Amino acid sequence: MTTLALAQQTGLVTNMYGDFGGTGAFAGILAGMGVGGGVVGIIIYVFVAIGLWKTFSKADIPGILGIIPIVNMIFLLKVARMNMWLALLYLIPIVNLILMIIVAIKVGRNFGHGGAFSFFLLWLLAPIGYLIVGFGGDRYQPETF
Repeated sequence: MTTLALAQQTGLVTNMYGDFGGTGAFAGILAGMGVGGGVVGIIIYVFVAIGLWKTFSKADIPGILGIIPIVNMIFLLKVARMNMWLALLYLIPIVNLILMIIVAIKVGRNFGHGGAFSFFLLWLLAPIGYLIVGFGGDRYQPETF
């Protein structure tokens, strides 16, 4: 027998590496959060896609474009009556957040909503906002410049 095994049998070394159960439980919790977060993310995206489908249909854009992740952001520029080349600004980290807010406000205006509705429901809580715009009685009336 080795010295370590002998020391463990006699009780001199009881827990050499820490709490094994705690480490496994913590890893399990993190893995569950990762899987759960992924599932929640997919569910939220499904609601956004459904809302965008109906919103695009109201704006005479094929609704199927609301499902495709990057394409839907590009065609939101068209719904907002903005130049589609501005989609390149989505690639710049801080600028993309500002652009998303501007697009949300312009989309809201084109559907007859104010800035507060657009900011909070079309940008911050997009699944709820686009479902309201898509399934509500709003009509697409683009602003004229």
